[in-house]
Amino acid sequence: MSQAPVKRARRPSGGRDQLLEIAVGEFITRGYDATSMEDLSRAAGITKSSFYHHFAGKEALLRAALERAVDGLFGVLALPAAREGSPAGRIRVILAEQVRVLMAELPYVTLLLRVRGNTETERWALEQRRAFDAAIRDLVREAVDAGEVRSDVDPALAARLLSGVVNSIVEWYRPGRPGTETLPDDVVRAAFHGIVPAT
Repeated sequence: MSQAPVKRARRPSGGRDQLLEIAVGEFITRGYDATSMEDLSRAAGITKSSFYHHFAGKEALLRAALERAVDGLFGVLALPAAREGSPAGRIRVILAEQVRVLMAELPYVTLLLRVRGNTETERWALEQRRAFDAAIRDLVREAVDAGEVRSDVDPALAARLLSGVVNSIVEWYRPGRPGTETLPDDVVRAAFHGIVPAT
């Protein structure tokens, strides 16, 4: 009587990047603190030792995921169109590109927005978010000083509102959903011209 073949843990074909993607999904679903390496290895279909071959541990996974989101956002600030031209024009570029980063890196940005500062890596991520928000605040202040934004708008409040508009997209945006092809431009239009027509 022949024995059934021994089932081996499958190895994800995408290697490190695929493992990171799986981990981010688990962190979002379970919460980072509630996710164990056992949970991650089970979700990936590999042994824990195989997981450790690619990442030193759970914190290293979190850091890699958050760095991907942070790099995307700060990459927006480094774009030539985000550094040159009128302040209001630069805000438009940054806002649209920020939406594009969110759309392209949805799980990673979602995770970034959910960190609470419970670990060293999470505290680092919160510092990066504050630095990004400060850059937007300073740019809004430049736009106010240049007469391109209403002078009665508090730059700090405006920066928070702009970030809030973009960040809220993670709650409902799904790739391929009808009507989202023009989302970056639609967000910029709504932010600068409003939704209700002026009377």
